[in-house]
Amino acid sequence: MRIAVIDDDPAQLDLVKAVVASMGHDCHLFENANALMRVLPKETFDLFIVDWGLPDLPGIDVIRTLRRMAITPVPILMVTNRSDERDIVEGLTAGADDYMVKSSRVGELRARLMALLRRGGHIPPSNEVAWGPYRFLVQDRSVSLLGVEITGLNGKEYELALIMFRNLGRLLSRAHLIESVWGIDADISSRSLDVYMSHVRSKLRLRADNGYKLVSVYNHGYRLEDVGPPPAVLPSGT
Repeated sequence: MRIAVIDDDPAQLDLVKAVVASMGHDCHLFENANALMRVLPKETFDLFIVDWGLPDLPGIDVIRTLRRMAITPVPILMVTNRSDERDIVEGLTAGADDYMVKSSRVGELRARLMALLRRGGHIPPSNEVAWGPYRFLVQDRSVSLLGVEITGLNGKEYELALIMFRNLGRLLSRAHLIESVWGIDADISSRSLDVYMSHVRSKLRLRADNGYKLVSVYNHGYRLEDVGPPPAVLPSGT
């Protein structure tokens, strides 16, 4: 997953980055709100960790802004030195999904992140997950359409397909997709990603008559849309 951390304390940023990396996720660090706001028009994240006492904008206002901008809900964890009950209530009311007082309790931070990612659907509860006529077997890295296994799908195409379904209706940036599948330091061009996504669209038959449509958004990324009820059986000849 792709996690953004907004905090002006370098030691706290290092701590959170170490925890996120140990969980196998990519961590993007921002020392102020403006730095985050500059990238949001073109970038997407799976979870935000927000401090309250930022130098340019209170974290509580950052959360309100994120909630106004988000088309689909993204989990937000507020991690701050403020421990008063009134602050906790205000943070949660503003839109934070969870609130944690800063400490060195790494286990607690990891557990809270796991819970938020699981709640957001980013950690599947079982090996088998399904959306409409599409069924994914995670351990086998296979996918079927109306009970018929889709063949010829390579590993990267499978991962891209699963990411798009797990983020159904959400616009994902190209950088988000590249980092999620190839890693944060991967040397993959946007054009190469477009070729992979074209294969995913074709091989999974992501079109309106199957209930889902893969849309390319110019200068940003991709979104998988639920466009209506799929057929009960595959049309003959497909």
